[in-house]
Amino acid sequence: MAASTSSAYSVGAGRNIKHVPSTPEWPSTGILPGAGEAAVGAVLGEEIDSEEPETPEASFGLEFQLRDFIAQNIGTIDVQGKRLRLYVDPTGRDGIEFPTAVGPIDILAVDASGAFFVFELKRARSPDHAMGQLTRYMGWVKQTIGKDHEVNGVIVAKEISESLRYAVFVVPSVSLFEYEVEFHLKPANDVLRGGGAAG
Repeated sequence: MAASTSSAYSVGAGRNIKHVPSTPEWPSTGILPGAGEAAVGAVLGEEIDSEEPETPEASFGLEFQLRDFIAQNIGTIDVQGKRLRLYVDPTGRDGIEFPTAVGPIDILAVDASGAFFVFELKRARSPDHAMGQLTRYMGWVKQTIGKDHEVNGVIVAKEISESLRYAVFVVPSVSLFEYEVEFHLKPANDVLRGGGAAG
């Protein structure tokens, strides 16, 4: 099996979005424990408890921080080779926390052709039920404002789970991304030479 690759690109100072390939690199023998329950939960959009601790690495403390950062930098994120912009409906309502009959969409974007991109964001590890949430929103868009357009899904998380990678393998219209946060401090005590007196 050929090794899959991932690509990363900067979307701002110290922040990167990394595309996760949909083809996982796991042995093909056996079925992962709990895979049946995870698959059902993913389809139904149910919450599945996880005993795995959250990663200690830097991440967004709250989901709205991740949402706002991506919304502000949406034009720099390459999804399926497309550049995106926030969707704006006829009333002027933008695609941030876009209201629907099945719940608010974290970010709703479009490309130059009018194709829709539905974003589901998770600040830490992405749970299995994210796929159920995302496809529910995608279905609503397809049945309403996106009837004559292509509808795609995007899941962004600090870490993408193995079971979610398997799920996306059979849903080619959904892309997975992992984000990285870097934070640096530099000393600023030195007085700048040639500086004028403070006013």
